[in-house]
Amino acid sequence: MAKSKNHTTHNQSRKWHRNGIKKPRSQRYESLKGVDPKFLRNMRFLGKRARARNAKG
Repeated sequence: MAKSKNHTTHNQSRKWHRNGIKKPRSQRYESLKGVDPKFLRNMRFLGKRARARNAKG
């Protein structure tokens, strides 16, 4: 009995290119999940101070 086929990518490349290979759509804001907590706290406070400073003129 013949051995069974394990894997092939024949014709797959043509199929992928038929509709074009597109880059993934980028999100407006990247997730801050897994970012250093100390840095995140600083970012929070920084935003408040920056807004107050801009309002003063």
